[in-house]
Amino acid sequence: MLEKYIKTSPEWLNAKGEEADIAISSRIRLARNIKDIPFAHWAPMNDLEKVTKMIEEAIFRIVSFKNADIIRQNDLVPLQKQFLIERHLVSPEHGNSKLGSVVVSEREIISIMINEEDHLRMQVLSSGLNLIDTWQIIAKVEEELSAILPFAFSFDFGYLTACPTNVGTGMRASIMLHLPALSLSNRIEKIIPFLSKVGMVSRGFYGEKSETFGDLFQVSNQITLGKKEEELIENLLKVVRQIIEYEREERELLRTKGGIQMEDRFKRAYGLLVNAKLIPSREAMELLSIIRLGIHLGFLPSVPTERLNRLLVFTQPAHLQLAIGGPSNPAVRDRGRAELIQRELGIKQ
Repeated sequence: MLEKYIKTSPEWLNAKGEEADIAISSRIRLARNIKDIPFAHWAPMNDLEKVTKMIEEAIFRIVSFKNADIIRQNDLVPLQKQFLIERHLVSPEHGNSKLGSVVVSEREIISIMINEEDHLRMQVLSSGLNLIDTWQIIAKVEEELSAILPFAFSFDFGYLTACPTNVGTGMRASIMLHLPALSLSNRIEKIIPFLSKVGMVSRGFYGEKSETFGDLFQVSNQITLGKKEEELIENLLKVVRQIIEYEREERELLRTKGGIQMEDRFKRAYGLLVNAKLIPSREAMELLSIIRLGIHLGFLPSVPTERLNRLLVFTQPAHLQLAIGGPSNPAVRDRGRAELIQRELGIKQ
């Protein structure tokens, strides 16, 4: 089932959206539950089976899911489960669900986690700063599903969800930003605390509870109750556009005043990536962040942004191991990572 995913790249990595050098991806997720059935964590197995059957039957009546795959967590080994997390198709918690599965549309634009914290977690991922189109896609899917499935809804609170922080719209919109210049100048340390004052939050590469690395920040709305989805998206876009403007200011300062020290830093990182025989995962992410900045500022040989995006995902441990045929020790993975990076940078065939 996962073979075709190992060999192909999801559309959200293609770097074709607005501001794609900084905004890697846009994502909107909607949480929904089936009326009169306990939330997934409290539901007995027969209810979870009923939820799965209802959702799967509904999905295949929708054109958007023509040729979609259904991947069941119980059919996967831990390495395959980790692959889905690295691919941003499921959350880390979904692998532990009692009867979890994920529906994945063609090109991985739309996915639906079944029986995670909520019965349905619908997600649309797109490239660049593209929340408006992303919202239109997921709103259409939600409208079609709501015509078939009885979602739990309260006229006082909105959509009912397992976690109170999602009650209301059940919507979480986010932008994955690459902010190396703000990190280098330490301005990011002032921006992150400010986000909570305007109802936003910054998370790591894999979302909630995940660690920030490689200067990648996932900025999302924190409030889901009391405002319409369009208003939440508009507020998030305003904040993200301001952050991107700050990042561009700092990049211009580095380009014009960074001097030989910055050029040396970029070329040292590039030299390591193109010559090293073993590259651990964390080091790869940090070095890729530096050379991505160096390439966009014109200090290093040009590499298509789409390739740099692919490296963020395809250098992760589960992707590397499944690409070479199965579980392997860290040294084998580090060697495979070095070779992959050097091929994508055009150093090796």
